[in-house]
Formats: sequence, C-alpha cells, structure tokens
Amino acid sequence: MLMLMRTPRAYAPHVAYAAPARASSQVWRLLLGLVLIEGLFDAGIWAFDGGLAYLAPDLAKALFYGDTALGLVVQLASYGCLGGAVWLVARRLNKRGFASLTGPPEQAGAMLPLAFAASAAVFVAIQLLPPWLDFRAAESARGMAGWLAVLPFALAALLVQTGAEELLYRGFIQQQLAARFRAPLVWMVVPNLAFAAVHWQDGAAPVDNWQYLIWAFCFGLAASDLTARSGNLGPAIGLHLANNAYAFLCFGEAGGPDSGLALFLFPASDGLADPALAQGPLISLALIIELGTIGLAWLAARIAIRR
Repeated sequence: MLMLMRTPRAYAPHVAYAAPARASSQVWRLLLGLVLIEGLFDAGIWAFDGGLAYLAPDLAKALFYGDTALGLVVQLASYGCLGGAVWLVARRLNKRGFASLTGPPEQAGAMLPLAFAASAAVFVAIQLLPPWLDFRAAESARGMAGWLAVLPFALAALLVQTGAEELLYRGFIQQQLAARFRAPLVWMVVPNLAFAAVHWQDGAAPVDNWQYLIWAFCFGLAASDLTARSGNLGPAIGLHLANNAYAFLCFGEAGGPDSGLALFLFPASDGLADPALAQGPLISLALIIELGTIGLAWLAARIAIRR
C-alpha cells in the first residue's frame, strides 16, 4: 500500500510526463474539461452521423452496425472526433499543446511500434498454441486477398480509435490527476474506473457486463503502467492497438455488430437465452485466461521498450 501512495522509482518518467499539467491541475478544470470533451465529442459524432445519413444512408447504417468493412472502418475513424475534442479542450482550458498529452513525440513514435509488435506476437502465439480453435465451426471466412487489401485501412482506423481513447484516459485524465496527486493509487485507479465504466453494455447479462468491466479496468491499469514507465503514450497505444486489432480483425459473429473486418465469422450465440450462462460465476476460468493474456501482452510490451 505504501508503494501506491508514493511514486515508485520505475515511474520516474511519469513525473516529467505530468509536468506540463501542473499549471492547470485544479480538480475543477479536470471535471469541466471532461464535460466539455464529452459535449464536443457528442456534437462531432452527431454532425458526422447526420451528414453521413443525408449523403450516404446505406453507409450510415453500415457504420452504426459495423457489419461491413467500410462501415466499421468509418466507425473507428470517427473516434478522431474524440481525439480532436481532447486536444481542443487541453489547448483552450489548460493551455497545453498536443505533444504535452502524448509525451515527447519522437519517443512515443519509436515505442509505439515496438509495443504493438510485442503485444501482437503474444496474441498470435496464443492462437498457435493448444488448445486450438476449431475453425471448422466458422460459418464463413473472408478471402485472404480481400482481407489483406483492407488491412492497412483497418489498422489506420484502429490507430485513430485507440489513440483517441489513450489520449483521453491515459493522457488527459491520468496526467491531470498525476499533476495534482502524487499517489499512483489516485492517478492509476481513477482514470481506469472511468475507462471501465464506458464498457458497460445495456442489455447484456449482468455477469458478462461485470466481467467486461473487470477486464477493462485491468487492461487500463496495464496501459497506465506502461505510460508511467515510459513517460509517453506510445507503449499504451501499441498495447491497445494490438488488443483491438486482435478483437476486430480476427474473429466475429456472422451478421453481428462490429464484425465487418473479421477474417473468420462464427455463428451468432445468444448468451442471454441460457440462464446458466447469465448466472455463472463472476470470476470464471475464461476471465482468468483473458486477464492472463493481457498480463502477458503487457509484459511483452515492457520488455520491448526495456522499461
């Protein structure tokens, strides 16, 4: 507990990373900033969706469901509205430039691909090791040539999405709190409680929702740790990008939401129709495996950046 109340030596780079926020570290500024960011993001998405619905109704529908490659790419790229909102609020309310949110651009740019490659290698290795997934159960598989052709655009859109989220949670929120409170217990836990909360899914089974929140909180802690060790957002974005690329590009439910970029499509399953599944244990073997996977990806990223 003592280590959570003072800055560990390994987090020394985080002190410099949070320094630009010290001049505007009042809690009211953080709360007002979050309200403004949410308002700007909602307004940007509303204008984007409205314009798209007027100009290209079919694409707007595909964007909402994410069940086509173009629709999902555009949906992910629309998170640029969030990144723009964070940058604008930080600039106007906190008098800070974009580089103060990301950390030194050259360091972030160098560490991002290292962390991405190392984390992605973990996800690939898990698929290559037993027990192997039964691909015969897949309802369909996209043509490899077409999937590879879309891959650069998918990764670019995912970089926008993950970069925007890291800019908000591990950048703006974590930085502003670290500038005000020295205890890692504050600036690691609070941003990731917020990060976990936005992953709540209305209509999902309670156990599924709580497991997802636990997973998201632990993932956020891993990203916050990488940010604190490196003093920039590069490693956290790399980890986040590898995770989301695995989630969006490899497997999906046939006809399901956000399945437009998946290489393998499996039959849709109705988890809510199974009362036993809805009332299963909160801490399940599947959750432990998922958390262990994130732990391995985090460790691989740490080794890659040598922090």
